[in-house]
Amino acid sequence: MFTLTIQKISPKELHERLRGNEKITLLDVRAEEKYKDFHIEDPQIQSINIPKTNIFDLEETGETSHLSLPKEQEIVVSCTTGNSAAKCANILDSHDYKVIVLEGGLTAWKEYLKSVKD
Repeated sequence: MFTLTIQKISPKELHERLRGNEKITLLDVRAEEKYKDFHIEDPQIQSINIPKTNIFDLEETGETSHLSLPKEQEIVVSCTTGNSAAKCANILDSHDYKVIVLEGGLTAWKEYLKSVKD
């Protein structure tokens, strides 16, 4: 299967975009429980939680109408480490969504925030 190289955004770049008052759509593909436990929150972020299994189903069905995701703007896809996000981003990309993956996922995001606060 041919896989496009999906763009990545580092935690630092995402943080800088937020500080620049850029509105960001962030798709968290972890299970709902993990999402409720912790997700990236910011007034500039529209945070959406769609578990990866729902996105993997797209490969089977090709049906995107149940996903409330904007096709006209970039979507930052995140998970715990970035691996599931990359798989989901590839699927969404094949359905004409503009996606970019949070490099290192929420693990890297938390580490980055620690380095900013210290």
